[in-house]
Amino acid sequence: MLEQEDFQPVTLADRDFFTRHYALYPQTHSDNTFTNMVCWNHYAHYRYAYVSRNLIIASTIDGTTRFRPPIGPRDPALLKALIRLASEVSDYEPVVLIDPDTAMWMREICCGMNLIPDRNHFEYVYRAADLAELPGKQYLTIRHQINKFRRNCAYALEPITAENREEVMSFLVKWCEWKGCENDPVLAHEKDAVFFAIDHFNELDIRGLLIRVNHEMAAISLFEPLNADTALVHFEKGLPNCEGIYKAINAETAGLLAKTFTYINRESDLGVAGLREAKMRYHPHHMVEVYSLKRDS
Repeated sequence: MLEQEDFQPVTLADRDFFTRHYALYPQTHSDNTFTNMVCWNHYAHYRYAYVSRNLIIASTIDGTTRFRPPIGPRDPALLKALIRLASEVSDYEPVVLIDPDTAMWMREICCGMNLIPDRNHFEYVYRAADLAELPGKQYLTIRHQINKFRRNCAYALEPITAENREEVMSFLVKWCEWKGCENDPVLAHEKDAVFFAIDHFNELDIRGLLIRVNHEMAAISLFEPLNADTALVHFEKGLPNCEGIYKAINAETAGLLAKTFTYINRESDLGVAGLREAKMRYHPHHMVEVYSLKRDS
């Protein structure tokens, strides 16, 4: 049996546990990463259970709890117990972020299960070298914009470190003022998430890069390894110091990551039309597809 009492909050103290488990079961979707969970805990209230060598993650947003499928050795009894629990406590979409292999297994265990693609949470994965070098005609416009930035802006690159962390925090305050975070619930939650990441920079497995324009901090990125061949970019933020700053931090981050990783995961578009268009403009190599279990009406 699986009960709500089996779940406990995800905290910074759980980092080593997640690191060990994900070394055995590498992840491809950003939502399951430890960094994502602790940074967005104020919004999604992540909890987890460890049962039969399986990790099960739950999140509660606006009072609705949803579950992820078990991460670990295939256990049909545990899967059925999870579906039972999720159906009791969740809404019309009790189990989410199901990868294709797990979706196939779930259909084998529970025939007739209503699993549907969740396009809004598909994640965009690019060849790191493509984002760094922007080769060919398909990247011509972006290449021109970055070249214009490099001609017109006196810029320098730095890693984010303990020495410039306070300056990064000041930069984020300016970014929030410019974007009007306090008047936008989504940006307000993102502000809290990125501030948490910087506040706990040394406690998380993240690195960062910043761009200065005329000696002033103009853009930052925060990233980490997702699995053996893929890096995950959690945040990119920029100020309108110079035209093309976002494209510049994207390319410079990719250039750094391409030295180690084949791919870069740049997360989902959450169904935002403008964001989807922008992510497609960079020509993803593939998408991390996910499914949701929908309750029969």
